[in-house]
Amino acid sequence: MTTPKIAIVYYSTYGTNHRMAEIAAEAARAAGAEVRLRRVRETAPAEVVAGQDAWAAAAEKQSDVPEATLEDMEWADAYFFSAPTRFGQVASQMRAFIDTLGPLWQQGKLADKAFTAVTSAQNPNGGQETTLQGLYITAMHWGAVLVPPGYTDAVKFEDGGNPYGFSTVAGKVDEMAERSIAHQAKRLVTVARRLVPLLDAERDAA
Repeated sequence: MTTPKIAIVYYSTYGTNHRMAEIAAEAARAAGAEVRLRRVRETAPAEVVAGQDAWAAAAEKQSDVPEATLEDMEWADAYFFSAPTRFGQVASQMRAFIDTLGPLWQQGKLADKAFTAVTSAQNPNGGQETTLQGLYITAMHWGAVLVPPGYTDAVKFEDGGNPYGFSTVAGKVDEMAERSIAHQAKRLVTVARRLVPLLDAERDAA
């Protein structure tokens, strides 16, 4: 069976999206994928992070996770992004990483790869849907293949019903969240596995 390569790329201020990314990584590995779990670089000043106990503690907990690089993005057959929403759009740290991807985009090295995303916000109507849609619009510019969960599993009728991707209130990653994120990750692996022959052919022709 083909082993797709999945890059789980996340940003997390207080730990919610770190945990969601870990769940996605575990599920993708269980589905037979090779996984790289990567965090995007913190752009907030170190003194600001250190000045908030919860932020500093979360940063320390994630310190052993490698930072995402262009090489990780080129390596992968599919992407699972996880980041919080800020004023209805993805956190600036994730946006800053995305803005470094121009060289890969120009070479077509982000195209034809599967893409899905999850997010969190301070409250249930804090911009989760627009954040996910914004990430998908970016992936459309790459020529990626969007893999939203839709309503492809019964858990989507339990988790708040967001068809674009799992979303939650910051700090709430319960058993239902774990099942929903796992389903989304496994769905990504399934689609990526089908795309691998196409990607391999494109690499061979390059």
